Amino acid sequence: MVIPSPFVYWAQTEKEVSLKIDLKNVVKPNVNVLESKIKFAADGIGAHGKTLYEFSLDLFSPIKSIESDSEYPTTVRIFDNRVEVILVKEKPSWWPRLTAQPQKPAWVKINFDLWTTEDGLDSEDETRDVMKDYPGMYDKLQKEEFGYRKDYKKVYLILYNLFQFVGFSYVLAVMAVRYMKLEGLSIADTYEHVGPAMKFLQLMQYLEVMHPMFGYTKGGVLVPFLQVSGRAMVLFAMIEAEPRMQTKPVVFYLFIVWSLIEVVRYPYYITQLYKKEIYILTWLRYTMWIPLYPIGVVCEAIVLIRNIPYFEETQKFTISLPNAWNFAFHMPTALRVYLLLLMCPGLYFVMSHMHKLRTVKLKPKVVIKKSK
Repeated sequence: MVIPSPFVYWAQTEKEVSLKIDLKNVVKPNVNVLESKIKFAADGIGAHGKTLYEFSLDLFSPIKSIESDSEYPTTVRIFDNRVEVILVKEKPSWWPRLTAQPQKPAWVKINFDLWTTEDGLDSEDETRDVMKDYPGMYDKLQKEEFGYRKDYKKVYLILYNLFQFVGFSYVLAVMAVRYMKLEGLSIADTYEHVGPAMKFLQLMQYLEVMHPMFGYTKGGVLVPFLQVSGRAMVLFAMIEAEPRMQTKPVVFYLFIVWSLIEVVRYPYYITQLYKKEIYILTWLRYTMWIPLYPIGVVCEAIVLIRNIPYFEETQKFTISLPNAWNFAFHMPTALRVYLLLLMCPGLYFVMSHMHKLRTVKLKPKVVIKKSK
């Protein structure tokens, strides 16, 4: 089996070479740096999905070894969406290319964000103006090597996440204001005042199922589809379809849990689009689920349990024989089966998934020194 190589973006100064490895959710990379060679292997999410990636590069010139000067170790820094490797040149000079061979691999790209010119040696902070030095070259490389990406995708995702954040903030604000004025009397009317907004926001979340299908975001479709559909079933089939359920206190608590999760999740996504890391926001995103997810599942289960006698009485969504399709469906029985899947395997699946994400996102940063 051929092991794919990740995209590697390189830049240099007179003294250092930086490599940005385009892999997400890397935990423990295997980095082996020799005198003129670097080998890398790690499990992560890249252009070929979640799998093992590796590469080996023969460098243009030797780099410092730990024995020669311990003040300049090679370092590896791990981020959520990339791995950065800093190599220190044995002799300060400008390399005409990264590799010893004239022809570079197709997965090696230029990192223009960090590129500096040889003319700017007296000012290490001076970055290269590619548009001025080589008119038209930057756009050409963006289209040929990086792939043509339109900014409208980023603008759309920012607007979508901002809209959802404002929407769930509105739901929380209305519930909070009414509770401060009316206290417990406001609970029974919760669905009447914020139900329409919650239904609209819930329908909008189906866009998150389509985003990875259209390449707007990375990741799978199954997990968001199950999460969004589970909520939609509770909201539309269990609460909207049964007026007697709309006045129950559990609806008030369920809307609070759902909204608290989302008013943290959507701002976190916006910061990721801007490639900004706000630790407290990241910590909340991957910690609040520990109490909120079990509470939310319990509230959803209560809604289902309370609806079973209602659906036994009304026979809503139940299909009885005989009929033209020769098919029978008993909604209360389906709810009992769904409860078994929700309370045990479903909760375990969601909690395990979030625990893995939390381990990756909140892991301590790793610094790896170069070994011969």
